[in-house]
Amino acid sequence: MGAVLAAVVLIALLAFLGTWVWRVLLTQGQVQTAGGGPRVLPPWDRARQERAIAAARWTTAHDEADGQTRVLLRRACTGLDGRPEVLEERVFETFPAQDPLWEARFTEAMSRARFRCRYLNAEEDQGP
Repeated sequence: MGAVLAAVVLIALLAFLGTWVWRVLLTQGQVQTAGGGPRVLPPWDRARQERAIAAARWTTAHDEADGQTRVLLRRACTGLDGRPEVLEERVFETFPAQDPLWEARFTEAMSRARFRCRYLNAEEDQGP
């Protein structure tokens, strides 16, 4: 009787350990779906990602590419890894990076971009 109980406990422990290892590998992207396609998120991560996407907000950003300053509108959320994840990016305005009036143009463009972000966020808050 004692040997049977020990065997049952050992099998339960191995099953628990196997399930835990599988979850860790799945959430770290080490396990893929059949056929090598994109991995399928477990339900708890899928629900967390859906909530993060639903809470995504528009924010401003800027960069410089090919001698042009770009003022951007970005819709971003927090990804499953805790880092920001850009869902959508729109170029709001561009102007030469060497423009003598760069500071004034940049300040004005960022001000208009912030206003646009507030409008987009308010529009999304109202829903369909």
